[in-house]
Amino acid sequence: MATERDYYEILSIERTASGDEIKRAYRKMAMKYHPDRNPDNEEAEIKFKESAEAYEVLSDEEKRRLYDQYGHAGLKGRAGHNFNQMNPNDIFSMFGDIFGDMFGGGGGFGGQSRGPRGNRPTRGYDLETLAEISLEEVLSGCEKDIDFTRQDVCDTCDGSGAKPGTDPITCSTCGGNGQVMQSGLGGMFRMVTTCPDCNGQGKVVKEHCPECSGKGRILKDRKISVKIPAGVHDGQAVRIAGEGEPGLNGGPRGDLHVVIRVNRHELFVRDEDDIILKMPISFTQASLGANVTIPTLEGEDEITIKAASQHGDVIKVQGGGLPNLRGGRRGNLLVVLLIEIPKNLTDKQEELLREFAETEDHDVLPHSKGFWEKIKEYMGG
Repeated sequence: MATERDYYEILSIERTASGDEIKRAYRKMAMKYHPDRNPDNEEAEIKFKESAEAYEVLSDEEKRRLYDQYGHAGLKGRAGHNFNQMNPNDIFSMFGDIFGDMFGGGGGFGGQSRGPRGNRPTRGYDLETLAEISLEEVLSGCEKDIDFTRQDVCDTCDGSGAKPGTDPITCSTCGGNGQVMQSGLGGMFRMVTTCPDCNGQGKVVKEHCPECSGKGRILKDRKISVKIPAGVHDGQAVRIAGEGEPGLNGGPRGDLHVVIRVNRHELFVRDEDDIILKMPISFTQASLGANVTIPTLEGEDEITIKAASQHGDVIKVQGGGLPNLRGGRRGNLLVVLLIEIPKNLTDKQEELLREFAETEDHDVLPHSKGFWEKIKEYMGG
């Protein structure tokens, strides 16, 4: 008996995930594994269909309740779709409201509207890439050169997929409609689906372009300069309109989403718009107070340590943090005092400390006796 995968595991979500979290997870999986983005990759198509099945169950309150209680067995016999037998484009048509929200179109992947695609203009896929920046660059904002690769229109055939000098011909299976009618349940029902021969385009290429092998798309490297605003947080994205993949039938390009990764700083830790500095000081500075120089993201500054400061006390440097992404107001620099005890004292330092200890209410031990001396005493030597 084949093992059935857990629906929550397929979408990489917790069992307590909300409806919005389920929807976002499904959109992410569908974008990643759609066969158009993974040509000739059977594993990607399987994962794409698995995610559609998982979403259909977990987005339905009653089906999810049964699944949570009984697992896959609780869904046996209930109406559902056989996603393994469906064309990926038909799956997008089913869940068109989800992808329309994401891509600004009427329903299908890349912004296509519900129903048969035919020769309608459809928006291209969005792309995602990473940009690493430092904490100093978060402070000031920066401009980064981004290198990425995308599917682009083949220059040789101008995206038609046909050998230069030839043109695509009308699909004989669907007559150029991009759709075919299928019957089910003994002819009682009819269902319109995407034409399997032209994949909904209404035309087929007989003589393929030698450059792109008839796909009309080839991989191209691209480099652009992206402005990253001050105050951006790790994991946020900068959207570059029109830098995604080209659309179909004259549709607009998708967008490029540049996800920001803020590198770990060797001195500072970020907390929202504040930054934290752990500052070692001596016990005499903590006891008597002192003015000390500290590093900042902009150079150096001076702070005053009050007398009788304790380990873990925090000194706030107003406005020494990072700018707020929306308002621009800067957070604070929080200096955490860490009192260090010296490991090696000179004789003079030890003498002074013992004199100080005599004024306290605590007993201070003299020098510890050597190990072998203790052994001799124990053995009666």
